[in-house]
Amino acid sequence: MRKGILSLTATAAALALGLTACGGDSGTTTTSTSATASAAKAGKIGVILPDSKSSARWETADRKYLQEAFTAAGVQYDIQNAQNDKTAFQTIADQMITNGATVLMIVNLDSGTGKTVIDKAKSQGVATIDYDRLTLGGGAAYYVSFDNTKVGTLQGEGLSKCLTDKKAEKPIVAELNGSPTDNNATLFKAGYDGVLKPKYDAGEYVKGPDQSVPDWDNTQAGTIFEQMLTEQPKIAGVLAANDGLGNAAITVLKKNNLNGKVPVTGQDATVQGLQNILAGDQCMTVYKAVKKEADAAAKLAVALAKGEKPTATGSVKDPESNQDVPAELLEPQAIYADNVKDVVTDGYVTKEELCTGDFAAKCTDAGIQ
Repeated sequence: MRKGILSLTATAAALALGLTACGGDSGTTTTSTSATASAAKAGKIGVILPDSKSSARWETADRKYLQEAFTAAGVQYDIQNAQNDKTAFQTIADQMITNGATVLMIVNLDSGTGKTVIDKAKSQGVATIDYDRLTLGGGAAYYVSFDNTKVGTLQGEGLSKCLTDKKAEKPIVAELNGSPTDNNATLFKAGYDGVLKPKYDAGEYVKGPDQSVPDWDNTQAGTIFEQMLTEQPKIAGVLAANDGLGNAAITVLKKNNLNGKVPVTGQDATVQGLQNILAGDQCMTVYKAVKKEADAAAKLAVALAKGEKPTATGSVKDPESNQDVPAELLEPQAIYADNVKDVVTDGYVTKEELCTGDFAAKCTDAGIQ
């Protein structure tokens, strides 16, 4: 291939391999030359991520780890992001199937759209995996996620711990829930309400405003929380379902000089969320080791692409179809100021990303090397 000229043989080989990896949010593809002989015998894997706005993880973590796993396995893949567009989500799925995907892994935007895509894939003989979010009534062959009820339980326990640390008496608790179309948000809420409701019932806590945020939209979350605080100025704790919603609440609390005084939860262990914890404005987050999730999903997808029938270690019951879905469920971890370093040690975020500017000293105090 000297002087940029491919021989006919090399060209044919390159066309036969056709390995693709999505580059950036636009969904464009670039060619990879890391194929192996076995990869040519395997099918192609399509992955549709939901957006890049609700949480940074989809582009900074999930995409990266899935790419690494597929590349290491030497299989063909195409990863694209629907950017919260339901029409684009279906169009991407159709294109992936048309372009030869034999396995389709999706993070649905809602169960209706997800089911449409899964039904189409199954009708074409394409194996399906629900990644991170279960498509209710969808009937995917496998589901890979974290124990999402446990995530919510950790959030509820975290807020309770932080309120106790502040010696709060009969605190008014606001709940800023995730998207009503996301089954994970339902599971998170079931988890933290399992902790909070007994305290409401016993009169230990006072149930305050409780509202879901459409599409996990952080801008809407800020508006919703501002209204909550206007209606109930004595809110003393905020159960925010993820770091983005938590930061939206913190921004409003800052305007009212209440940041650091009112505990706020989160989820996803984003750089922003961890910095808010180091600053004392967020009391905790939930770390989900996305690499483990991506690796588990990739392992299933690669096996399916090779025509195998992998076995999952567990199952979850789809509450809509009442069917058991083979599943891999991973354990989440609660993160407070004293163990933020665990997320850095695990490689999910880097010291360089986290410990910028004024956070350098805070990182040192937190034992982040």
